[in-house]
Amino acid sequence: MKYVDTKVVFREVPDEVTLAINISNCPVHCPGCHSPYLAKDVGEILDKEALSSLIESHPGISCVSFMGGDAEPLTVREYALWIKDNYKGIKTCWYSGRDLENAGQVLDALDFVKVGPYIDEFGPLDSPGTNQRFYRIVRKEGGTPDLEDWTGRFLPRFL
Repeated sequence: MKYVDTKVVFREVPDEVTLAINISNCPVHCPGCHSPYLAKDVGEILDKEALSSLIESHPGISCVSFMGGDAEPLTVREYALWIKDNYKGIKTCWYSGRDLENAGQVLDALDFVKVGPYIDEFGPLDSPGTNQRFYRIVRKEGGTPDLEDWTGRFLPRFL
């Protein structure tokens, strides 16, 4: 898995200071994608050493979000679990262009997930008609993860 760049962001995961890692080699190819350069197989290798360096060079973050990674969901899962084991208190998120069913194999490693391809006519997460969904993942003891739909938290307050 490769990454192109990172940013500390405040809107992609509500209530979190998030290190967003832009993953390349996206196989989804959504028409109208805001980051079409991420469809190419470019960037630096994202391994655990690089991930550790990124996290440690951004003190104060409370979440790491993999922005993409649809070509390697099991690697996203592995790295999210590794973050939980090595960086107590840092939450994990995955922005995926896949549907919820295809993201299911990663949910056990995450605190948040955004699913759904970008479809121009429906707009992004802050559009009232969006097809995309953002979930907070709640774990019940001994059970499967429950999903709380937080998509509405992206809508402008005046709607």
